[in-house]
Amino acid sequence: MVDQKNNRTYADAGVDIDAGNRLVERITPASKSTERLGSMAGLGGFAGMFDPKAAGFKDPILVGATDGVGTKLRIAIDTGDVSTVGIDLVAMCVNDLICQGAEPLFFLDYFATGKLDVTQAEQVIIGIAEGCKLSGCALIGGETAEMPGMYAKNDFDLAGFAVGAMERGKHLPNGVLQGDILIGLPSSGVHSNGFSLVRQIVTGLGLNWDSPAPLGNKSLGTFFLKPTEIYVKPCLSAMRVGGVHAIGHITGGGLTENVPRMLSGGLGASINLSLLPKSPAMEWLAKFGDVSEEEMLKTFNCGIGMILAVEAGQANVLEAELEQGGAKPIRIGRVVPEAGIHWSGNLPF
Repeated sequence: MVDQKNNRTYADAGVDIDAGNRLVERITPASKSTERLGSMAGLGGFAGMFDPKAAGFKDPILVGATDGVGTKLRIAIDTGDVSTVGIDLVAMCVNDLICQGAEPLFFLDYFATGKLDVTQAEQVIIGIAEGCKLSGCALIGGETAEMPGMYAKNDFDLAGFAVGAMERGKHLPNGVLQGDILIGLPSSGVHSNGFSLVRQIVTGLGLNWDSPAPLGNKSLGTFFLKPTEIYVKPCLSAMRVGGVHAIGHITGGGLTENVPRMLSGGLGASINLSLLPKSPAMEWLAKFGDVSEEEMLKTFNCGIGMILAVEAGQANVLEAELEQGGAKPIRIGRVVPEAGIHWSGNLPF
C-alpha cells in the first residue's frame, strides 16, 4: 500500500515529469518527419533502433560522431532565438561523419536544463529535426534532463550523437595523391566554432546582440546565429561519382588545424587565400575585432566550411555534381609533396 503520510513530491524539488511528457508529445511529429529507410521505432522507448540492412547496406562499418554547439548557445539563450541551434548541433556531427566516408543514418540528442521550458525545448528539437532532414538521417531518440541547481534560469546545454555507415573498404581518406585538387565549399558564416572570441569582440566593442549587423536590418544576434551549413547530400553525391580521396570539415582550429587532418603520407596542401570567398562574418571579425590573418586561419573557417581533395582528372565532373547538389565549389589549391600548409595570397577581407 502507498504511504500517504509524506506529501513531498519530485516537483517540489524542481523536476516536473509531466512537463517532460508534454514535451515528448509535442516533438513526436517533428521526429516522425525525419523517418527514413532503416527507421524502426518512434520516441518513447528505452533506446532507439535502426536497421542498416533496410537502409541498403550489405557489409556496413558503423561510424559515430558526437559534438555540441559551444558558446554559440549563449547568444541563442540571451537573444531568446533558439530556433536554429538544433541545426548547428546536427551539422557538427553529420559533417564529421561524411569526412570518414559515412552516410548519416540516425541521430540522438541530449538537452539539459535547470527548469524545463517546454516551448523553448520544443523549438530546439524542431531545429534538430530540421537538421536531420537536411542531412537525410532519422531522429530516433534523445534525453531531456531537468537538473535544478545545475544551470541558471533559462540556461540549457545541448549535445548530440550521430551514427553513420559505409560499406567496408569505402573509408576516407583513401588514395590522396600529389596533384589532387582541393575544392572548398563555402560556409554560411561562423558556423559553431570560435564563439568565445566572437562574444569577447562584441562585448569589447561595447555592442550587444541587438546592435545592427553589417548587412541589412539584421541584428548582430541574428547575423551570428545563422546555422552551420550541412554538406552531407552534395558530398555523398560526389563520393558516388568517384575520385574523392579525402574530405575535411573546417571546425575548431580553422584551416590551419583541419586541412592536415585530411592528408597523410607526408603530403601537404598549397592554398591560395585570395581564392577564398568573401564572407561578411569573417570580414567583420577581422576588421572590427582586430584579429590577425594568422589568428583568423587557426580559429575560424574563413569562408570555407568543407574541403574535398579530389583526383585532378575528375575535378570538373565532381564540381558539376556538387553544384547539382546545391553547393558552390571553389578550387582553392592542390595537394603537394611537402608536408604542412603552404599559403599564398591573402584573405579577401
